[in-house]
Order: sequence, then C-alpha cells, then structure tokens
Amino acid sequence: METTIEIDGRNIPVRITPHPRARRISLRLARDADAVRITVPAGIPEKQGLAFALSRRDWILGQLERRPAAVPFRPSARIPLRGKMHEIIHVPNRRGVVWQEENVEGARLCVAGDPDHLPRRLTDWLKRQARQDLVQACTVYSQKMNLPFRRLSVRDQKSRWGSCSTRGNLNFSWRLIFAPPFVLDYLAAHEVAHLAEMNHSARFWKLVRQHCPHVDTAEEWLRDHGRTLHRWGAEG
Repeated sequence: METTIEIDGRNIPVRITPHPRARRISLRLARDADAVRITVPAGIPEKQGLAFALSRRDWILGQLERRPAAVPFRPSARIPLRGKMHEIIHVPNRRGVVWQEENVEGARLCVAGDPDHLPRRLTDWLKRQARQDLVQACTVYSQKMNLPFRRLSVRDQKSRWGSCSTRGNLNFSWRLIFAPPFVLDYLAAHEVAHLAEMNHSARFWKLVRQHCPHVDTAEEWLRDHGRTLHRWGAEG
C-alpha cells in the first residue's frame, strides 16, 4: 500500500509492506530519505501501520531534517566519483562529452556542450561508468565462484543497492559509482553469490566472505554513508 501522511503541513509518502516474519510494526526512512517505509506483521491492518507512523511524527521530522542536502549537477558543484571528490566544470566550446581531469587544483569532471544539457549528460556518463565497473567486478566474481550471470542492468533503485533474479539477471543502483570502489566491489560479490543462494543463509555469507575480504568494511560504510549516495544529482 502506498499513501501519504501529513505532518506539520508536509505530505510525506508512505509505503506499507506486510511481512510474514515481522513480529512488530517497524518504520524507517527510505534510502533517498524522502519517504517512510512501514513494515507490519501479516494480518495487521494497514491503518494500524499508519497510526504507528503518526505516533512517531517527531522522529520522522527529525530524520527528514537531518537528511543530507541535495547537490544538483551544476557547474562548480563538487561530487564524489569512486569515492573521490570532483568539481563539475562546464566547457562550452567542446562537443557534448564528459571527461576527467586532475591538476594542482584537484580532480574535475568536465562536461561539454549546452549548459541546459549538463545534468542529463553527466548522469548518463556516470551510469555508463557504473555499469562498466559493475560488469568488470561481477565478471571477476562470476569466474571465481563459477556462477555465470545472464544480464546486468543499472537503475536508480531506491530500496536496495543490488538484486539478483531467479533468471540470473543482476540489477544495481548506478549511484554506487559515487562510493569508494571497495563498496561497489563488495555488492558485486554479494549479488553474484545470490546466483547460488537466493537467501542470506550461513552458506550464502560463507561464499561471499570466501571471495570478498572487505565485507564488514563495506557494510559499515553503507550503514554510515549509504543514504548520502542519493543526494548527488538530486534537485533540492
């Protein structure tokens, strides 16, 4: 169920999801910090989940106020690329391409062409970079684990960083290109391992840890910083 709740004059999107193993009602902010996710035990009315959210209105407002400020893709903005900050530079007298530079002033992402097209052009380029890195990482883990995948896609997923279908297709958030490389690498190993274990059992984690030594470091980074990945390129 998807609806909205009004708190202090703000309409906040809400998604209510029944879960057969849930023992109590719980809520959290979505990773992009713009919506509330409520999980209810099976058989609990959805209106009870809404009432629970309204009883936690102060917590919700506090979380929204603490969310990282949006950083649109504009000239002079600074964004991370593979964990390293880059300044966006508009180059008007070149064809519509994107490239990286580094000099004494620091790392830069140069975007040519019409300034009105800069956000879309940079977004498309970043998605290609993400797909390139993910294909490379997934291919490595696919060979190590002897688990071939069929297709890899990058999307702007809000609820998860990656997923694996029963047909052997891998899907990832393109926003992983903002994170340090060890984070993207870990998520590649995580989703490839799901080709053998479509769960988070002990066997699954043993397989991931056998091939990826930085599981805990990457999980910690995502817990601490994952929400920030949705601020880049967003319009505040």
